[in-house]
Amino acid sequence: MENLFNRYRNFTTLILVLFAQLILLAYQVKGNKDVPFFRVWTVTAVMPVATVVEDIRSSVSGFFQNYFTLRDVRTENKQMREELGRLKLENQFLKTQLSTADRAKALTAFETQSQSKMVAARIVGTGTGANNKVVYIDRGSNSGVQKGMGVVTPDGIVGKVLAAYPTDSQVLLVTDPGFGAGVISQKNHVRGVLKGLGYGRCRVDYVENEQKVDMGEAFFTSGDDRVFPRGMPVGKVTAVHDGSSVKEIFVSPTAVEESPEEVLVILAGINQVVPEYQAPAKQVYIGPDPSPNAAQSPTPAGPLQTTADRVMRKYEEIGEQQGHKFGVNPAGSRPIDFNIKLNPNAPKPEAGPRSGEKSGAIALPSAAPGEVTESDVTKNAARPAAQLSATPAPKTPPKPVNPAPPVLSDKPGTAGTPAAPRPGATAPPAASPAQR
Repeated sequence: MENLFNRYRNFTTLILVLFAQLILLAYQVKGNKDVPFFRVWTVTAVMPVATVVEDIRSSVSGFFQNYFTLRDVRTENKQMREELGRLKLENQFLKTQLSTADRAKALTAFETQSQSKMVAARIVGTGTGANNKVVYIDRGSNSGVQKGMGVVTPDGIVGKVLAAYPTDSQVLLVTDPGFGAGVISQKNHVRGVLKGLGYGRCRVDYVENEQKVDMGEAFFTSGDDRVFPRGMPVGKVTAVHDGSSVKEIFVSPTAVEESPEEVLVILAGINQVVPEYQAPAKQVYIGPDPSPNAAQSPTPAGPLQTTADRVMRKYEEIGEQQGHKFGVNPAGSRPIDFNIKLNPNAPKPEAGPRSGEKSGAIALPSAAPGEVTESDVTKNAARPAAQLSATPAPKTPPKPVNPAPPVLSDKPGTAGTPAAPRPGATAPPAASPAQR
């Protein structure tokens, strides 16, 4: 190798000098973007290596940073889950308390407004039977509750006391098949007996087919059973149709639809008035509020719609086509012809004076021969006196005399005798003897 370098030493030196010269030229010469070629070459050669090194550094640094930063995330997540569960339980408890307070407030308001004597109770348990609908309340004989008393809520009747114990009572729900209560409809005042069906609906029996009961009609207690006072809400009709002898009416009780938790036991009932039926209000269309600028910028009226308006418009077009203006044309003008056909392309002339008249002058009717009109008097007054004396008086032509026919008298005995001439008529001249 050393011999080869010594042998081509001059050539090698020349190559090195040319390479150094090329580098110096690249350092001095600049490209189109005013950047030296040497810098471009250097950046192109170094940047891939620098990118790989930076990726390795960021990966290692991120790994250790995530490890030391997030090593306690599992513990924090566990604590947050426990806190969230505790807050959910507290929120549910507060909601329950609020709902209980609202129901208690509603019961208190209903007990205050009602004239019957009542005592509030809470449902604490349910019966074990599959078919019977029985619940237990926390009020018994110590609170004045007795067997057969009614149990209600502000929404309607719930049931009646089946058995009274010292501290608790057993209540038969309205949906039990063994339950019964007298009811009356609100609208048609139809009386019947409410019975349970063992599920969420009840039935009203002993209503004749001839009596009228509407869908959705409300039923109230009638007070005939001496358990519930008159006027307590029961439910609404969900289905009604005629049966073999009596109507089949199905009612959905409103008090047990939402499984009440607080109830009222009626200790001493007082009858109330059944509310009057009020027909639902019909929907009435109310247009939008007009724009406040509508009065300032009125819109043109729409097209005519009535037959009278169309006929009047047709007559106006006929008058415009003939140059006639209703109520404006002077006396003596040519009358309008309503039988002509309208020509939509014909020009519409304006009404003007007749031929031979000056514009703006009022046409006067022509005078009869021998008569003096007001215009002649006006013209003569404007002429000089000398001209008036020189003007010859108009000659009046003699009026023709028409001989009146002879009139025969209707009186008896005067047949064929000429009657006397009429007043104002000229008698014919007497005939000569030769003419006779």
